Amino acid sequence: MTSDLQALLRSLRVWDTELPSFDPGSAPDDPLPLFVEWFAAAVAAGQREPHTPSLATTDAEGRADVRTVMLHGADAAGWTFASHSGSAKGRQLAARPYAALGFYWPVQGRQVRVRGPVRTAPAEVAAADLHARSTGALAAALTGHQSEVLPSLTELERASREAWERARREPDAVVGSWTTYVLRADELEFFQGDAQRRHVRLQYRRTGPAWHRRLLWP
Repeated sequence: MTSDLQALLRSLRVWDTELPSFDPGSAPDDPLPLFVEWFAAAVAAGQREPHTPSLATTDAEGRADVRTVMLHGADAAGWTFASHSGSAKGRQLAARPYAALGFYWPVQGRQVRVRGPVRTAPAEVAAADLHARSTGALAAALTGHQSEVLPSLTELERASREAWERARREPDAVVGSWTTYVLRADELEFFQGDAQRRHVRLQYRRTGPAWHRRLLWP
Protein backbone atom coordinates (compact mmCIF):
# COMPACT_ATOMS: atom_id res chain seq x y z
CA MET A 1 0.00 0.00 0.00
CA THR A 2 2.80 2.41 0.89
CA SER A 3 4.63 1.68 -2.37
CA ASP A 4 1.41 2.29 -4.33
CA LEU A 5 1.00 5.65 -2.64
CA GLN A 6 4.61 6.60 -3.34
CA ALA A 7 4.19 5.65 -7.01
CA LEU A 8 1.08 7.79 -7.27
CA LEU A 9 2.76 10.73 -5.57
CA ARG A 10 5.76 10.56 -7.89
CA SER A 11 3.53 10.41 -10.97
CA LEU A 12 1.86 13.71 -10.16
CA ARG A 13 2.93 17.03 -11.61
CA VAL A 14 1.99 20.57 -10.68
CA TRP A 15 1.46 23.66 -12.80
CA ASP A 16 1.31 21.85 -16.13
CA THR A 17 -0.12 24.98 -17.70
CA GLU A 18 1.17 28.44 -18.55
CA LEU A 19 1.49 30.51 -15.40
CA PRO A 20 1.16 34.28 -15.12
CA SER A 21 4.14 36.44 -14.26
CA PHE A 22 4.30 38.61 -11.18
CA ASP A 23 6.39 41.75 -10.82
CA PRO A 24 6.53 42.56 -7.09
CA GLY A 25 7.91 46.00 -7.94
CA SER A 26 4.49 46.95 -9.30
CA ALA A 27 2.61 45.74 -6.22
CA PRO A 28 0.53 48.34 -4.35
CA ASP A 29 1.49 49.70 -0.93
CA ASP A 30 -1.60 48.07 0.60
CA PRO A 31 -2.08 44.30 0.12
CA LEU A 32 -5.87 44.34 -0.13
CA PRO A 33 -6.05 45.62 -3.75
CA LEU A 34 -3.54 42.95 -4.77
CA PHE A 35 -5.61 40.26 -3.06
CA VAL A 36 -8.74 41.44 -4.88
CA GLU A 37 -6.82 41.49 -8.19
CA TRP A 38 -5.49 37.96 -7.70
CA PHE A 39 -8.87 36.68 -6.54
CA ALA A 40 -10.60 38.12 -9.61
CA ALA A 41 -7.90 36.62 -11.84
CA ALA A 42 -8.42 33.19 -10.25
CA VAL A 43 -12.16 33.43 -10.91
CA ALA A 44 -11.56 34.52 -14.51
CA ALA A 45 -9.12 31.64 -15.03
CA GLY A 46 -11.77 29.11 -13.98
CA GLN A 47 -10.38 28.19 -10.57
CA ARG A 48 -12.89 25.97 -8.75
CA GLU A 49 -14.12 27.40 -5.44
CA PRO A 50 -11.45 30.11 -5.10
CA HIS A 51 -13.32 31.49 -2.08
CA THR A 52 -12.64 28.44 0.14
CA PRO A 53 -9.37 28.93 2.03
CA SER A 54 -7.89 26.72 4.70
CA LEU A 55 -8.32 28.17 8.19
CA ALA A 56 -5.64 27.31 10.76
CA THR A 57 -6.23 27.77 14.48
CA THR A 58 -4.80 26.42 17.72
CA ASP A 59 -6.61 25.10 20.76
CA ALA A 60 -6.06 26.12 24.39
CA GLU A 61 -3.11 23.70 24.63
CA GLY A 62 -1.45 25.12 21.53
CA ARG A 63 -2.24 22.17 19.26
CA ALA A 64 -2.76 23.13 15.63
CA ASP A 65 -5.97 22.49 13.69
CA VAL A 66 -7.01 23.26 10.11
CA ARG A 67 -10.11 23.02 7.94
CA THR A 68 -11.63 24.57 4.83
CA VAL A 69 -14.03 27.50 5.24
CA MET A 70 -15.83 29.95 2.98
CA LEU A 71 -14.64 33.53 2.67
CA HIS A 72 -17.53 35.95 3.23
CA GLY A 73 -15.65 39.16 2.45
CA ALA A 74 -12.43 41.13 2.64
CA ASP A 75 -12.08 44.85 3.21
CA ALA A 76 -10.11 47.35 5.27
CA ALA A 77 -11.47 45.78 8.48
CA GLY A 78 -10.22 42.30 7.59
CA TRP A 79 -11.06 38.92 6.07
CA THR A 80 -14.39 37.49 7.24
CA PHE A 81 -15.75 33.97 7.62
CA ALA A 82 -18.48 32.46 9.81
CA SER A 83 -19.23 29.46 11.99
CA HIS A 84 -21.06 28.38 15.11
CA SER A 85 -19.45 29.76 18.25
CA GLY A 86 -19.64 26.29 19.80
CA SER A 87 -17.87 24.54 16.92
CA ALA A 88 -14.28 23.38 17.27
CA LYS A 89 -12.99 26.44 15.45
CA GLY A 90 -15.28 28.71 17.47
CA ARG A 91 -14.01 27.31 20.77
CA GLN A 92 -10.42 27.53 19.60
CA LEU A 93 -10.79 31.15 18.49
CA ALA A 94 -12.40 32.00 21.82
CA ALA A 95 -9.38 30.55 23.63
CA ARG A 96 -6.74 31.86 21.21
CA PRO A 97 -8.11 34.62 18.95
CA TYR A 98 -5.38 34.42 16.29
CA ALA A 99 -5.59 32.52 13.02
CA ALA A 100 -4.26 32.08 9.50
CA LEU A 101 -5.98 31.70 6.14
CA GLY A 102 -4.36 29.92 3.20
CA PHE A 103 -5.69 30.38 -0.34
CA TYR A 104 -4.35 28.07 -3.08
CA TRP A 105 -5.25 28.70 -6.71
CA PRO A 106 -3.36 26.01 -8.66
CA VAL A 107 -4.80 27.04 -12.02
CA GLN A 108 -2.41 30.02 -11.80
CA GLY A 109 0.18 28.59 -9.41
CA ARG A 110 -0.69 31.15 -6.77
CA GLN A 111 -1.04 31.13 -3.01
CA VAL A 112 -2.02 33.87 -0.59
CA ARG A 113 -1.36 33.48 3.12
CA VAL A 114 -3.06 35.77 5.62
CA ARG A 115 -2.65 35.76 9.39
CA GLY A 116 -3.53 37.98 12.30
CA PRO A 117 -5.79 38.48 15.32
CA VAL A 118 -9.45 37.53 15.07
CA ARG A 119 -12.48 39.27 16.56
CA THR A 120 -16.20 38.57 16.41
CA ALA A 121 -18.52 40.93 14.57
CA PRO A 122 -21.76 42.15 16.20
CA ALA A 123 -24.62 39.64 16.24
CA GLU A 124 -26.66 41.70 13.80
CA VAL A 125 -23.82 41.48 11.25
CA ALA A 126 -23.78 37.68 11.49
CA ALA A 127 -27.58 37.53 11.17
CA ALA A 128 -27.64 39.81 8.12
CA ASP A 129 -24.87 37.80 6.46
CA LEU A 130 -26.62 34.49 7.08
CA HIS A 131 -30.00 35.69 5.85
CA ALA A 132 -28.43 37.11 2.68
CA ARG A 133 -27.24 33.61 1.75
CA SER A 134 -29.12 30.58 0.43
CA THR A 135 -31.87 28.57 2.08
CA GLY A 136 -29.38 25.72 2.32
CA ALA A 137 -26.95 27.88 4.26
CA LEU A 138 -29.68 28.81 6.75
CA ALA A 139 -30.79 25.17 7.01
CA ALA A 140 -27.22 24.07 7.73
CA ALA A 141 -26.92 26.72 10.43
CA LEU A 142 -30.27 25.71 11.94
CA THR A 143 -29.19 22.06 12.05
CA GLY A 144 -26.55 23.11 14.58
CA HIS A 145 -24.50 20.77 16.79
CA GLN A 146 -21.39 21.45 14.68
CA SER A 147 -18.38 19.38 15.85
CA GLU A 148 -20.48 17.46 18.40
CA VAL A 149 -20.62 13.65 18.34
CA LEU A 150 -23.28 12.38 15.90
CA PRO A 151 -25.18 9.27 17.11
CA SER A 152 -26.11 8.10 13.59
CA LEU A 153 -26.71 9.25 10.02
CA THR A 154 -30.40 8.72 10.65
CA GLU A 155 -30.28 11.43 13.30
CA LEU A 156 -28.50 13.75 10.85
CA GLU A 157 -31.13 13.13 8.19
CA ARG A 158 -33.93 13.89 10.65
CA ALA A 159 -32.35 17.08 11.97
CA SER A 160 -31.45 18.28 8.47
CA ARG A 161 -34.96 17.65 7.16
CA GLU A 162 -36.48 19.60 10.04
CA ALA A 163 -33.99 22.43 9.53
CA TRP A 164 -34.80 22.69 5.81
CA GLU A 165 -38.50 22.82 6.58
CA ARG A 166 -37.96 25.57 9.12
CA ALA A 167 -35.63 27.53 6.82
CA ARG A 168 -38.28 27.58 4.11
CA ARG A 169 -41.01 28.47 6.62
CA GLU A 170 -38.96 31.07 8.53
CA PRO A 171 -36.37 32.65 6.19
CA ASP A 172 -35.50 35.14 8.96
CA ALA A 173 -35.05 32.50 11.67
CA VAL A 174 -32.49 33.48 14.31
CA VAL A 175 -29.47 31.23 14.90
CA GLY A 176 -27.96 32.55 18.10
CA SER A 177 -24.69 30.64 17.84
CA TRP A 178 -23.95 31.76 14.27
CA THR A 179 -20.96 34.08 14.42
CA THR A 180 -19.07 36.18 11.92
CA TYR A 181 -15.32 36.31 12.52
CA VAL A 182 -13.03 39.05 11.23
CA LEU A 183 -9.32 38.36 10.80
CA ARG A 184 -7.38 41.64 10.84
CA ALA A 185 -4.25 40.79 8.91
CA ASP A 186 -0.88 41.76 10.30
CA GLU A 187 0.99 39.66 7.73
CA LEU A 188 0.26 38.49 4.18
CA GLU A 189 2.29 36.62 1.61
CA PHE A 190 1.69 36.48 -2.14
CA PHE A 191 3.30 33.44 -3.76
CA GLN A 192 3.61 33.15 -7.54
CA GLY A 193 4.74 29.71 -8.65
CA ASP A 194 7.23 29.22 -11.47
CA ALA A 195 7.74 26.04 -13.54
CA GLN A 196 11.51 26.42 -13.07
CA ARG A 197 10.99 26.69 -9.31
CA ARG A 198 11.97 30.36 -9.28
CA HIS A 199 8.92 31.16 -7.20
CA VAL A 200 8.28 34.80 -6.35
CA ARG A 201 7.25 35.47 -2.74
CA LEU A 202 6.21 38.94 -1.62
CA GLN A 203 5.48 39.46 2.07
CA TYR A 204 3.55 42.36 3.60
CA ARG A 205 3.98 43.04 7.32
CA ARG A 206 1.99 45.65 9.20
CA THR A 207 4.03 48.23 11.11
CA GLY A 208 1.65 50.63 12.80
CA PRO A 209 -0.70 52.12 10.21
CA ALA A 210 1.59 51.26 7.28
CA TRP A 211 2.72 48.10 5.52
CA HIS A 212 6.31 47.01 5.00
CA ARG A 213 7.11 44.85 1.96
CA ARG A 214 9.95 42.42 1.43
CA LEU A 215 10.84 39.51 -0.83
CA LEU A 216 11.42 35.99 0.50
CA TRP A 217 13.52 33.18 -0.89
CA PRO A 218 11.38 30.40 -2.38
